[in-house]
Amino acid sequence: MDRYQITAKQREKTGKGVARALRRMGDMPAVLYGANIDSMPLSLSIHDMEILLNKVSPSQALLDLQIENGAKDKKTVMIKELQIDPVKFKYLHVDFYEVRMDQQITTTVPVAAVGTSKGVEEGGILQIIRRELEVNCLPGDIPEQIEIDITELDVGDSLHVEDIQLGEKIEIPYETNFTVLTVVSPAMEKEEEPEAEELEAGEEGEAEEAAGGEVEEE
Repeated sequence: MDRYQITAKQREKTGKGVARALRRMGDMPAVLYGANIDSMPLSLSIHDMEILLNKVSPSQALLDLQIENGAKDKKTVMIKELQIDPVKFKYLHVDFYEVRMDQQITTTVPVAAVGTSKGVEEGGILQIIRRELEVNCLPGDIPEQIEIDITELDVGDSLHVEDIQLGEKIEIPYETNFTVLTVVSPAMEKEEEPEAEELEAGEEGEAEEAAGGEVEEE
């Protein structure tokens, strides 16, 4: 798995006012923590984070974090949490978690269907029930995606989590043998779609009145 570089600065001040000031300058607040270290407030360039996340998935990125005004050695980290403004779609805060290359971690990996199933060729529809799966493995063994060969799946066939084999180095933890993907007939797909409920005239007016209210800013 590729490793990427990111640079941050250690900061002493914390709080909402400090965070807003950082964002006005084009930076974002961050925190570094881990199993054997004290948490450390950081700041880094929002632009650098945007460039990084155009290349990698936040849940999979294995990073070499360089702290400019801290220890000279780089920290191997992963992104544990990323906060994004839901309206402006701007990065607000990121938590970095220090990992050790010789200790297993739990992370999520996207599911990718490979090939064209027999059922789809006959008119069936592929439904991916779980688009991501949790895996336990060493940081260096995190796969970019979990590829599932669907060639032999016919209409009505399903693939469950215990059918997926990723080798000895990667484990998918599960308590129940849930469905990951299935091929259904077009008729079943249509039946499963929820029917749209039409609002009566009075209910529609109430909905429009409620939607027209102004939202107060905090």
